[in-house]
This record gives sequence, structure tokens and C-alpha cells, in this order.
Amino acid sequence: MAYKNNHLVIMAGGVGSRFWPMSTAEKPKQFIDVLGVGRTLLQLTLDRFEGICDPQNVWVVTNEKYADIVRQQLPEVPAGNVLCEPCRRNTAPCIAYVSWRIKKKDPKANVVVTPSDHIVVNGEEFRRVVNQCMKFTSETDAIVTLGMKPTRPETGYGYIQADLSTSSPRNKEIFRVDSFREKPSQEKAMEYIRNKSYFWNAGIFIWGVGTIVNAFRVYQPAINRVFESLLPVYGTPREQEEINKRFPECESISVDYAIMEKAEEIFVCPADFGWSDLGTWGSLLAQTKKDLYGNSIIGENVNLYDTHNSIIHTLDHKRVVVQGLDGYIVAESDGRLLICKLSEEQRIRQFSGEE
Repeated sequence: MAYKNNHLVIMAGGVGSRFWPMSTAEKPKQFIDVLGVGRTLLQLTLDRFEGICDPQNVWVVTNEKYADIVRQQLPEVPAGNVLCEPCRRNTAPCIAYVSWRIKKKDPKANVVVTPSDHIVVNGEEFRRVVNQCMKFTSETDAIVTLGMKPTRPETGYGYIQADLSTSSPRNKEIFRVDSFREKPSQEKAMEYIRNKSYFWNAGIFIWGVGTIVNAFRVYQPAINRVFESLLPVYGTPREQEEINKRFPECESISVDYAIMEKAEEIFVCPADFGWSDLGTWGSLLAQTKKDLYGNSIIGENVNLYDTHNSIIHTLDHKRVVVQGLDGYIVAESDGRLLICKLSEEQRIRQFSGEE
């Protein structure tokens, strides 16, 4: 496998404000230092792919209003590799666009696609898994997705059912996909956990660029026609103008529905490298270091008394004292303060006016 043909696509167009007051519609969570480590989730995403592909082969697809933030946070990525969607159309049109864009530059490209707002605890194991999957897709016409070994009956994730009876002859850690399952009920999620053949769908995909383009031709011809027809303008001053005209024609559909549930050569690589999609304050609490009382403190000047199972997030260097809370979120950013029960966090945006 030629290292020079490896490409990384980071999808960074989401408008999630679930980490209010840190994240807002103007600055979603991927552009925030959620973990308090001095790097945003977007920057951490690029960091974990170090050594897998050259920065010149990194592509970011984002909403046009976030393009400047992306270029500021990822100066090592060529400005021309930041592709701008004029409107939201879910992940299938986004992936079709960047796939044709890459194909024009490198017809032999081997591509890994990842969200920009997840975290990975074990970077070394992550890179090992991605490298072996990219070797697999460079030698076959397969599409590979990463399946996270579930640690609990999670109802907030989609699941992948693998056929564990026989692994691929080329790689003993890669198996055929039996089916994709939507977010389950609690009862169904518990059934998946007991079954052992179900894995969380992390939304990380690996494929040869020719493979995915052909899949769009077969399974999503209308979407494919839009981006294939623009082949002459990619990399020219006309590209953005034409994308702005044609992108809204695309159906709003996820790549899971558009391609993954239809294609035949779909494989999953079960993996365990400490993954979370950080969709809630509760998931952040679960993924960060906690004190003896189950509290996660992200900030340098925080004192807790008689407080348990709570997350305190204050990066503005203000003195914070918390007493007597159990199961709460305390977060402050840019003059906005949140104090909320973890069990009520789904209502945060409604309370804050971010809905």
C-alpha cells in the first residue's frame, strides 16, 4: 500500500450545540476544547491520524460559515482542501462531493472518513486498526466500517451486526456485515449486548475512492450525477460557485441509508480503543478522569465539597466553589453559566434558547 495514496476526510459541518454553554450554533462542539487539553475536538481528530496520511491529503468538509474556523484551527491542511457545503444535506452528498474531488486528484486514493467531534482514548490502537483496514481496502473492492465493542446497552447509538462465523481470509479481524440497526430500545439494546455479534456504529468508513464512487453510481445515481458532472471545475475558481448551485439538488440522506445498507461488499472491523461520540455531558463525564467521588473536573481553579457524580467544566480561570451537588453539570463559558441535572440535560438547548 502506497502511503502517498492515503487520504483522510474529516466531516466537520455539524451544528450541534449540546455542550452549551461552550458550544453554540455559531461555534459547534467540534471547534471547542471540550476536554480542556488545549486542543479542540477537530484538532484532536487530525492528531490521532498522525502517520496515516500526509497533511496534503487531508480534506475537511464543512458548512461554508465554518470554513474560516477550520482553516484557523488546522493551518497544516491546504486551504483548497477545505470544502464548503452551501446547505445541510446529511452525510451522503458530503461524501459524494469529497470523493469525486479526491478522485480527480488521485484516482488510486485510499480514503478514511471520520466525524470531527468524537474522542479516542487509545491512539496507538486506533492507528493500528485504521492502518490494517486501509491495507485491506487497498487490496480489495470492499467498504469497511469500524464497529466499537459495546460496553453498555446504549440506546443512543446505531449498531452493526457482524457475521462472526468466518473472518476475511485477508484479515482475521475483519468480518462481513449482516445488517445495520437503528438506535434501539433499552430492551433491544440489552439483547444486542448479550448476542456478542453487535457493535456500535462509530461512523468511521474506509474505502478505495473508486469503490465508493462506483457505489454512488449504482445506488445513488441522482446524487452521483451532480458531482460527476462537476468534474471539469474541481480545483478551479469556479468550483465553489458551481457547488453552491448544484449541491441543494441532492436528497438529504445519510451514507448509511444511501450506500452502506445497500452495497454487497460491506465489512466491519470490531475494535476497542476507548471511543465516544461525545453526544452529551453525561458521555463526557464517562470518558474523563474522575475523583474518588465520581466527579470530573475540567478547569484549574475548582474546589468541590460534598459533591458527587458531577461534571464541572470551567476553562475561564475563574475561581469556582461547588458544594452539595449530586449528578449535576456545572459549566461556564463566555459569560454563560449552566447548572443543570445530568438527567435533564436533553432540555438544555430548550432552556438556553439554542433550539
